Amino acid sequence: MSQNLVVPTMAEMMARGETPEVLFWVGCSGSFDDRAKKITKAFVKILNKANVSFAVLGTEEGCTGDPAKRAGNEFAFQMQAMMNIQVLDGYEVKKIVTACPHCFNTLKNEYPDLGGKYEVVHHTEFLKSLLDDGRLTIEGGQFKGKRITFHDPCYLGRANQVYEAPRQLIEKLDAELVEMKRSRANGFCCGAGGAQLFKEPEHGDKEVHVERTEEAIGTNAEIIAAGCPFCNTMLTDGVKFKEKESQVKVLDVAELIANAEDL
Repeated sequence: MSQNLVVPTMAEMMARGETPEVLFWVGCSGSFDDRAKKITKAFVKILNKANVSFAVLGTEEGCTGDPAKRAGNEFAFQMQAMMNIQVLDGYEVKKIVTACPHCFNTLKNEYPDLGGKYEVVHHTEFLKSLLDDGRLTIEGGQFKGKRITFHDPCYLGRANQVYEAPRQLIEKLDAELVEMKRSRANGFCCGAGGAQLFKEPEHGDKEVHVERTEEAIGTNAEIIAAGCPFCNTMLTDGVKFKEKESQVKVLDVAELIANAEDL
């Protein structure tokens, strides 16, 4: 990470006797995938700018167990979850923010059954709250008047009914928000959900991510906005497949805001 990013760990905060306002759960994708790391950095830059007291678990963070559970390995999921809950409870974590809807859904809806009860918010919800509280201001900048379409991640939208926050953030950029035919509650999967990202697709007429990318390109949007690292990967691959890389960009909502603010 570049020098200007301030990313304290929970261990460092506790050693100083400080309690952060929120724990930023980075997730496997945001930690290890080169493309998703850019989303992580963009979000951290915004947190730094808004003077949010946050911390990460660093090497103490393990996978939430979501892919294992979706793939049918409940045992591996519970092992992962119990280890994470032990760490989170050890630090007396109350509020968690994450840029990954898979982590978000698992921590929010599946950890409570195993004793891990936390307030969990998606990064778009958190950014919207910073905006509402006046801790963050957004100027349109380079996105003023640009046509942007938002792809609803399954685990954010249909699974948790978070539709407004990402759209309100995009509108704050003075951009023109254009909707795909299948959006919100009728959103269409990018093709990576349910641990599908980690396996080869079954045979069919067309790959799911290509179908979804075609819908996005059909809106004549210059930018496809995403709120999930998996969706970002799939839609980026779709844009490459359609050979539209020079015309269409795929960016996370956090990247849009960080870029607009020149962070």
